[in-house]
Amino acid sequence: MTASTSANFRKIAALVAAAGTLFWLYTFYFIAHVPPGDGTGFQWLAVFPLGMIFMLFFVPAWLLIAIGRLPRFTIVVGLCGLVAFAIIWSQLLNEFPKS
Repeated sequence: MTASTSANFRKIAALVAAAGTLFWLYTFYFIAHVPPGDGTGFQWLAVFPLGMIFMLFFVPAWLLIAIGRLPRFTIVVGLCGLVAFAIIWSQLLNEFPKS
């Protein structure tokens, strides 16, 4: 693999990891603005599965990007993380209280 091809895959991997990281940060904003429901604050429990997805998929992706290793594998790991976020988030949206 040439240096420019590797650099392109590394840029794509960084974009995928950045998308996952930004979505993870957005979830905190969204959860903070969920209607109170019964006032117990249980909506914040959604942070745990989302945080586990971030730690399992995106922290390793950022580490691999930082050391410049396995860019194609990093893209696959990041895309799997985005799919996991989509599945969990769609389930969580059904659980949050409506306004």
